[in-house]
Amino acid sequence: MMAEVARGYYSVAIWITRFAYLNILWILFTMAGLLFFGVMPATVAMFAVVRKWQRGEEEVRMFAVFWEIYRQEFWKANGLGIILFALGYLFSVQFQILGAQSALVYQMAQFSVVIAFALLAVFLVYLFPVYVHFKLRTIQYLKWPLIIAIVHPILTVFLLVCIGAGGYLIFQAFPAVLFFFGGSLSAYLITWGASKTFAKYEAAV
Repeated sequence: MMAEVARGYYSVAIWITRFAYLNILWILFTMAGLLFFGVMPATVAMFAVVRKWQRGEEEVRMFAVFWEIYRQEFWKANGLGIILFALGYLFSVQFQILGAQSALVYQMAQFSVVIAFALLAVFLVYLFPVYVHFKLRTIQYLKWPLIIAIVHPILTVFLLVCIGAGGYLIFQAFPAVLFFFGGSLSAYLITWGASKTFAKYEAAV
């Protein structure tokens, strides 16, 4: 009995260490790319490691895999990131311009920009698990995450609520935990949820 308890504690400790190490790699490699050029390839690399875990490769050499994916996907991931940044910037400018107007038609148009922001947020939830699971052209990465999100609204809401509520509660109670586990745990949850839908799209993509 005691041996089983000890093995259980050891297993938990190993996974805590893995998640913390992965999260620190994500932060360090994001900073290595001066934030803007680091966040996309670092996030892709983090999701790639998580995907391997969920496929049974628990003893993966984390740093080696992370660095390989980061290096291989640096330019492609950043190209996609620049497109997304441009869209977000465009939405922000449009929102501010419309907000400066008082007519009802402009307020209605401003609401449509809010919807566009919401779709962008939903798109980002599925982007990285799709990126590391499928080999697609850049333009296809702008299509399939949104399709999956819309076709599976319950899963999408569930993931958004878990990430949002979990992040908020942890930030309120133990904000330091987010530094060690915020990214890696979110990546694990998102990959777990998104991967449940991938079998339906294997042939299509």
